[in-house]
Amino acid sequence: MRLTSKGRYAVRAMLDLTANSKGNPVRLQEISTRQNISLHYLEQLFRKLRKGQVVKSVRGPGGGYVLSRGMDEITICDVLDSVGENINPAKDIIGSEAETVNTTEYHLSRGYFENLAVIMKEYLQTTSLGDLMRKSAEVEARLAAIEGPRQTPETTSFESPFESIIRSSIGEINQ
Repeated sequence: MRLTSKGRYAVRAMLDLTANSKGNPVRLQEISTRQNISLHYLEQLFRKLRKGQVVKSVRGPGGGYVLSRGMDEITICDVLDSVGENINPAKDIIGSEAETVNTTEYHLSRGYFENLAVIMKEYLQTTSLGDLMRKSAEVEARLAAIEGPRQTPETTSFESPFESIIRSSIGEINQ
C-alpha cells in the first residue's frame, strides 16, 4: 500500500494546471519548471490523464492542456485512476493466498484491509481539485509563516504545519 511518485506528481501537476490555466491552455514546460518535475515524465503522465479524460490537449500556438471538466467535477481518485495508481491495501490479500490460508487471523486482517480500501477510495472520491484549490490561500499563509520543516531533537520525524489542512484526521472523523 503506497502512493508512488507517479500519483503524487500527477496530483501536483493537475493542481498547477488548475491554478494557472484561468481558462487558457497551460504548457507542460511551464508546469515542469514550476513543479520541478521532468518534462519527459509530465508528457507520459499527461498522455494517461488525457486518455482518462481528465485533461484535454489544445494544439497549435498557445496550445497546451486544460481541464476536461470543472475543477469541482474532477476528483483526486479520477487523477490517480487515470495514471494507473493503485493504492488499495487489500490488492495483494485476495488471490492465491485465499486458497491456501483459511485462518481466523487471515480473515480478520483481510476484512480490515478491505475496509481500509473502502475508506481510502471514498476519501479520494469525495475530494476534488476544487476542494484543494480553495485551501490554497491557507497553504500559502502557512508557507509564508514557516522557513521549512522543523525537526525536534527528541524525534527524527518532521512536524508538518499542513497535517489537517484538508480534513480532520481519521480519528476525529470516527469519533
